[in-house]
Amino acid sequence: MPADAAPATGLRERKKARTRTAIQHHALRLFTEQGYAATTVEQVAEAADVSPSTVFRYFPTKDDLVLTDELDPALIAAIRSQPAELAPVSAFRAALRQVFGAVDDGLLVDVKTRATLILSVPELRAAMLDQLAQSITWLTELIAERAGRPADDPAARALAGAMVGVWIAAATAWVAHPDDDLLGALDTALEYLENGLTLDVP
Repeated sequence: MPADAAPATGLRERKKARTRTAIQHHALRLFTEQGYAATTVEQVAEAADVSPSTVFRYFPTKDDLVLTDELDPALIAAIRSQPAELAPVSAFRAALRQVFGAVDDGLLVDVKTRATLILSVPELRAAMLDQLAQSITWLTELIAERAGRPADDPAARALAGAMVGVWIAAATAWVAHPDDDLLGALDTALEYLENGLTLDVP
């Protein structure tokens, strides 16, 4: 997701967003019930009451039905809205609380289903690597922007990589323990990062 992405606000954009969400929701349900490999795009289209070409217009590949995260634009906007004096990790923590605080239970279920599929389906795990690289890129640009550094600043990229790593660790633990609080786990993990990730040696 590019760093200049923003949530859709116009009527047409909102209708498109609802269609995209409905398609992905039906896809995730079918992938869970039937298996990822056994489910076709045609079946997803039928469940969502759209044509296969409409599915591909919103999700260019079958993998994208799982990998696309509609929270990214909202998260980017929330990070940008944080006070300039906040350090990057603090701004990210505040943005996560803002975005996840507005997420309804249905969307949170889809987030968990996506994470479970990504970790359990080999081809999705492989495709996720490219998405993680993109996430590091846009997060690097946001961190550099807040710090007044070049967009490709090595320190900003290192911090972005650490923040994405924290996200992966928390999401992996969440899938293994689905009753845990994802936002709480993310916030705690980011607090460790914020404090330098030091561990006392016995």
